Amino acid sequence: MHPNPVTQIPAASSAEVLDHFTRRLSLETDCADVHEAMTQAGGLPAGFVLLDVRGPKAYARSHVPGALNLPHRQMTAEQMVSWPEETLFVVYCAGPHCNGADRGAMRLAQLGRPVKLMLGGMTGWADEGFPYATGEAAGSVLDAGVPVTHAA
Repeated sequence: MHPNPVTQIPAASSAEVLDHFTRRLSLETDCADVHEAMTQAGGLPAGFVLLDVRGPKAYARSHVPGALNLPHRQMTAEQMVSWPEETLFVVYCAGPHCNGADRGAMRLAQLGRPVKLMLGGMTGWADEGFPYATGEAAGSVLDAGVPVTHAA
């Protein structure tokens, strides 16, 4: 058999693959898992705090229901004192074209806080067809919300 771009480099061992993807899932989650966790918990995050790290105007236009708005530039030790040290934060931004969630995750890690990134951000949330909230209130995934026609 002739090598091709897929087979040219041999696959990793099962142990390496398991380690790699376990590590990835320790750093990331996705929109469907966040939505399911909040739905099972009565509409709001349970076991984590969901942070929209975009600016207030973008948050008011549309955000994941249940998310709090905390722009990554405002993440300081003083700002985070409201939550116990062991609180898990899940951060997101506009989507794959935005690195705000990465910056937020870095800031939280620098502050010694547990953090995961929600892959896809608002774009991923819209792709899943989940409703979003508008305005300054966090809302809940169980509220009717605004049907997603695009990620704002």
